Amino acid sequence: MTLNIPGHRELRKILILNPKGGSGKTTLAMNLAGYFASLGRPVALMDFDPQGSSIRWLRKRPATAPSIYGVAAFEKKMNMTRSFQLRMPSEIRYLVVDTPAAMTTAQLTEFTPGAHAILVPVLPSAIDIHAASRLIADLLLVAKVSRRMGRLGVVANRVRENTLGFRKLMSFLDRLQIPIVGALRDSQNYVHAADEGSSIHEMHSSRTRKDLASWLPLTSWLEMRLNTPLTDRDILRLGDAPLPSETSAEIIDLRTRRDAEGTGP
Repeated sequence: MTLNIPGHRELRKILILNPKGGSGKTTLAMNLAGYFASLGRPVALMDFDPQGSSIRWLRKRPATAPSIYGVAAFEKKMNMTRSFQLRMPSEIRYLVVDTPAAMTTAQLTEFTPGAHAILVPVLPSAIDIHAASRLIADLLLVAKVSRRMGRLGVVANRVRENTLGFRKLMSFLDRLQIPIVGALRDSQNYVHAADEGSSIHEMHSSRTRKDLASWLPLTSWLEMRLNTPLTDRDILRLGDAPLPSETSAEIIDLRTRRDAEGTGP
């Protein structure tokens, strides 16, 4: 089964993935939606997480805030088809998808086809790095996401740069050859923004200057991906056609090696 989201042919889908709870997945999704809205771009936020945090955030947004279209995808409505429930209004050009927590490996193949960008937020801790290594291996080997297409990026979340955890995260990403496209600060401004139904991009700049600076590498990378047309490889569903090997031996070796090393400091 694949995820069918009817919409405009120029709709760009940004997928936020991390099955491990507490990675900052929803915070990243909300602030990405806020980024597009702050620029006046027609954007939707689709919430598949049963906790419904993204939808609650949308309901908190002030009436004067830029519009963000919301879809509570975690709800299953019996009086309409799934495709009709997930449809995008014709004016929407950007779609941020907040995927469910505890996502199975098989579900990856449902969400990833057709994504212009796939973002994996990771906290700088041994447990989170270990979980991320398994997720990335599954994205490359099971969901057939290609590193060569450059659609997959990791976001280091809640970072404090002069710490051992941050250095370990950077070392891990370097070994896996997956780009780190952003390193977002450990800032209370994200908490305040969530409480207000706002985003880091819509708060007063005097409060968020350092936070906004940390977003620049991420948004620069994202804009490049969104302006790069999808290829057949990007939209291919599992089982549609055979795919070339994506250095699977290297990925499996990394995953095995991390299992052997454990998750201790």
